[in-house]
Amino acid sequence: MIQKHPLPPFTLETALEKVKLAEEAWNSKDPEKVCLAYTEDTQWRNRTEFINGREEVKAFLKRKWETELDYKLKKELWGFRENRMAVLFEYEYRNQQGLWFRAYGNENWEFDENGLMRKRFASINDLLITEEERKIK
Repeated sequence: MIQKHPLPPFTLETALEKVKLAEEAWNSKDPEKVCLAYTEDTQWRNRTEFINGREEVKAFLKRKWETELDYKLKKELWGFRENRMAVLFEYEYRNQQGLWFRAYGNENWEFDENGLMRKRFASINDLLITEEERKIK
């Protein structure tokens, strides 16, 4: 059985660690690595897209990082209880036409007893920015 430490129930220290590990994993832009943090039957809502299962997560992330170039993400713990977390995030990326965007949003996470994410619900808004307005490098 795969375990992703830290495991729930979370303390402030372990919740902060979980968020930092997630940020580092997503910034790796490695779908094979990132998808292993999710249960086989994980359920996602990402914007208006519904994603079910680890294999769909992997395919989604592969598409995402093929179109969101120079992707860089920052996450912040908003709150937590037992096996759930609320996380704020912002990330910046360049599209294939060279336009820069900053995306803002929040995620609600639920973990199983092995520390794998069972549910991820994300609300995200994009803002067109200039390259000079970038904050995350």
